Amino acid sequence: MKVIILAGGLGTRLAEYTELMPKPMVSVGGHPMLWHILNIYARFGHKDFFFALGYKAELIKAFFYNYYSLNSDFTVDLANGAISYINTPARVDWRVTLADTGLNTMTGGRLRRMRSYIGDETCLLTYGDGVADIDLDALLKFHRGHGKMVTVTAVHPVARFGEVALDGDRVTEFQEKPQTGQGWINGGYFVIEPAFLDLIDGDATLLEREPLERATAMGELMAYRHDGFWACMDTKRDRDMLEELWNSGKAPWR
Repeated sequence: MKVIILAGGLGTRLAEYTELMPKPMVSVGGHPMLWHILNIYARFGHKDFFFALGYKAELIKAFFYNYYSLNSDFTVDLANGAISYINTPARVDWRVTLADTGLNTMTGGRLRRMRSYIGDETCLLTYGDGVADIDLDALLKFHRGHGKMVTVTAVHPVARFGEVALDGDRVTEFQEKPQTGQGWINGGYFVIEPAFLDLIDGDATLLEREPLERATAMGELMAYRHDGFWACMDTKRDRDMLEELWNSGKAPWR
């Protein structure tokens, strides 16, 4: 199934990194965030990726164009330009399409511009900054079961601070930055039918506003509840937390 990844935003809240690169290229555990996201989908057999690019699109294009040279040692014969790769990484059977959807286009507009790439078929959609231990088979089964236009994955975010449970003044439970048990938020990892794109007016449309609000009013938006791990790399603190999880070998999305 085709997977659309919205990867064109400015990432201003992660300015420590995004002044130099787009957010999906920020490294976690020595790999760009987009690499982690692609692996989540590929694990379930979804390997046909479509990137909706914008800010510093050329860096994401260069990453994939030079994927094997960036991840290998190699020898260049300057007499004829021939390149011999050494210690290449395991070959991946991904197919990646990179589309520049405009520097100032909003998330809904970026999706609308991908219409010619996805055709008339159900597809998967996510952002370029969130990882999860989501069961994509279960997500698709849920979507096909209700027959509506859109499924959004609803998640509990990771708490920004440790949670303390009290009995009077006595601490009965302490958890350092657990997954919160209160409230559901949009975690991305959508499944959409092509008719959903008709609800997007143009480049200035935010996916999270009119299109999803209209789908809700029509009774065409359903939520798949994911109780497991989910985290969004929105700030340097978020990135450092993901880095720590990866380096400890305890990354739930690994």
